[in-house]
Amino acid sequence: MDDEPWPGVVEVQFTDAAGRRWSLFDKAPVFAATAELGPDSSYPVEVTVACVVAQGHGLLEDEVVTVSISPHGVTTPDGREEFAVRQDQLIR
Repeated sequence: MDDEPWPGVVEVQFTDAAGRRWSLFDKAPVFAATAELGPDSSYPVEVTVACVVAQGHGLLEDEVVTVSISPHGVTTPDGREEFAVRQDQLIR
């Protein structure tokens, strides 16, 4: 999105278990666990978002679990931080 302030701010999108697309905005290092993010990066890039499982155990690949993306203070623009996602969207 922008290189100022440094480090740059990026938009990350993901789809929840119901098929709704969400956007998250934060500094690149928050999402850069699996990829280098910068003005010269070739987008889209797969990234990770730190989360904790709030409900569900994730025993089955297609199970829906509720996660909180609060570990790094990331939220949607309207302040939402809990989402129902498919187990196969999570990595440990």
